[in-house]
Amino acid sequence: MKLTNYIKALSICALVLCLTLPQGYAQSSTKTAKYVDLTDAAENSVNAVVYIKTEFTQKTPEWDDFFGGTIWEHFFGMAPSTYPVQAAGSGVIVSADGYIITNNHVVSDAVKTTITLNDKREFNGTIIGTDPNSDLALIKIDAEGLPFLQFANSDEVRIGEWVLAVGNPMNLTSTVTAGIISAKARQLELSSRGGSEECYLQTDAAVNSGNSGGALVNADGRLVGINTAIASGNGFYTGYSFAIPSNIVQKIYLDLKNYGQVQKAFLGVSIMELNAKLAEEYELDDVRGIYVAEVEEDGAAAKNDFLEGDVILSIDNQPVNSLAEVRGVLKTKSPGDVVNISYVRNKEKYTKVVTLLNNQGTTELLKKE
Repeated sequence: MKLTNYIKALSICALVLCLTLPQGYAQSSTKTAKYVDLTDAAENSVNAVVYIKTEFTQKTPEWDDFFGGTIWEHFFGMAPSTYPVQAAGSGVIVSADGYIITNNHVVSDAVKTTITLNDKREFNGTIIGTDPNSDLALIKIDAEGLPFLQFANSDEVRIGEWVLAVGNPMNLTSTVTAGIISAKARQLELSSRGGSEECYLQTDAAVNSGNSGGALVNADGRLVGINTAIASGNGFYTGYSFAIPSNIVQKIYLDLKNYGQVQKAFLGVSIMELNAKLAEEYELDDVRGIYVAEVEEDGAAAKNDFLEGDVILSIDNQPVNSLAEVRGVLKTKSPGDVVNISYVRNKEKYTKVVTLLNNQGTTELLKKE
């Protein structure tokens, strides 16, 4: 009898203890940290990332200093002396038959491009096309059955997600560094390109000179971005690196492969980012979305009756609160693509189906001759 009463007393105490614990304590006490195994992603990625060596022909500085151009060549028959300049970077194999994506600045103006695979085989690379605005280029090598990286959906990448940067920094081939996604939709002003149209992923994975054009991959070993820039005055990693999102990379890869040039889609508006001051000035209820400052005549927006003062909330179900986010969505589209655009006008919310156009106001796709 005493034993039974003792057991009842313990049960009552346990019940009281459970009722008095802070809410959520039970869940948190049993929650365990997830272990992220990146070894498979690393092993697969290094085989699909290549070393790119480029050679440029450059006039000697003395020629430019004293003669400065073709007029002297024309009248005196003098030819400038030249000297070879070499540079190096990384690239990512994106198809088994030898298509390789890299940065435009890695191969721009190169007279010779040599591709070295992770197994040390070497190939001459042919530049299929370039897009300086996005700093991407497409190279082809004559090979079959190559290891390649599949594209991830960069829209689904989450801040805090583990990623690997794979490349050839400072001539150290097949180097892998780890970090997390620090931010999305970053817009950079790169002096070397006079600004940028891009919408970058930011990571704290170490990226150094030579990593340009290399892969940023997720824990599944899928490509989430092409490493392209670091926030450093001296060209060395200082904690912030940037990559072009894979959705944009895939679109430009297919455009360069199929058309030889990028098919750019335009909405036909001039837009402004909102802040608290502008929201108050324009009597808006919320500091969300992108303010339409001007509607271009005969553009896609004008043909769908958008007006100055409209506030665009989302494009194709992607919320847009910055210029970079708008560019990020449009960079994945082509003329003729149909998108849903949600917007606010006079405090009422609407959605329209809009066909995007090229810069000539048509849906025609242009092919490089």
